[in-house]
Amino acid sequence: MKLKDRISWLMETVQQSLFPYLDECLPLPLTEPEKHLIKILELVQIEKHVPVSASRQWLGRPIKEREALARAFIAKTVLRYQHTCSLRNTLLSTPNVRVICGFSKRQDVPSESTFSRAFAEYAKANLGTVVHDVLVKKHLSSELIGHVSRDSTAITGREKPAKKVKAPKVAKKRGRPTKGEKRPPAEPKRLEVQRTQTAQEAIAELPKVCDRGVKRNAKGFTETWNGFKLHLDTNDCGLPLSAVLTSASVYDSQVAIPLMKLTSSKVTSCYDLMDTAYDATQIWEQSKELGHVPIIDRNSRGKEVVPMDPHELVRYNERTAVERSYGRLKDELGGRYIQVRGSEKVMLHLMFGVITLFADQLLKVTGY
Repeated sequence: MKLKDRISWLMETVQQSLFPYLDECLPLPLTEPEKHLIKILELVQIEKHVPVSASRQWLGRPIKEREALARAFIAKTVLRYQHTCSLRNTLLSTPNVRVICGFSKRQDVPSESTFSRAFAEYAKANLGTVVHDVLVKKHLSSELIGHVSRDSTAITGREKPAKKVKAPKVAKKRGRPTKGEKRPPAEPKRLEVQRTQTAQEAIAELPKVCDRGVKRNAKGFTETWNGFKLHLDTNDCGLPLSAVLTSASVYDSQVAIPLMKLTSSKVTSCYDLMDTAYDATQIWEQSKELGHVPIIDRNSRGKEVVPMDPHELVRYNERTAVERSYGRLKDELGGRYIQVRGSEKVMLHLMFGVITLFADQLLKVTGY
């Protein structure tokens, strides 16, 4: 079944069967934002991936509540609430939203501390990434992706940057080695090591603590921030394909190879589009090895650069898709307002936005 046919079948079922049923059961008619929330939740189906703890089958609140809480966190992103207390107040005061999320009665809505504990459980289980991977493979694995646009964006954290531990300096003997002297070989660079690693191994070695990042913006001014970097792969339609969170100080090039491998394991694509931050021999070679055509803006490094061919420049301009995705993620889906601490929780907060962005953009692409 093609992508559009699959989404059409799901949305027609929701509109023709679910909406009339809810209109009969709910005390008030569904509003347009509530209908949109239902479409997102039915497309994402996050409750199917909530981690099940054996102890929660007989201790504490029932596991069904955890499924409703997961739906509520997606509702928080869709309805653009910055704080959990705002979401909880809506669940208490709006019967429609409460039932849509899975809470039958007002008394079933848990306290804020329960929301926080559930969020910590989801972060530890990497729930956001699991759900996003399932969505990408389910809807895009059989599609041919033209261009994969790759870039990163600054994520401001709410914690102090970690203190950097300086590695002890090892005095290197200068000059050429004497006759018969054997010196230890130089350690391979990270990009060289990543080419022999799996995507998961390479990502696990990247630093993820909160630290200080520096970058030059589009106007040529230097900006600094405390926090993290989100690295994203998107297709031409703005659908996010893969996401990785690192420390703010990590160079973009250090994440390119694991991102390539991660995206290639989910979808089939033709072109890799990257800016000058990714201009490294290992990245060019890895892209070609995966069967892609790399189109990377050359870094002059103080030398004259041969400009792109006209056809390459046209394709390179498609890279703005990832910039638009970041714009929506930050302005509409909570990416600009981080209220949690720790890389796992920050990643989950951002992934709720990425999941919502994927579902919402998929509905727009297919006309729903």
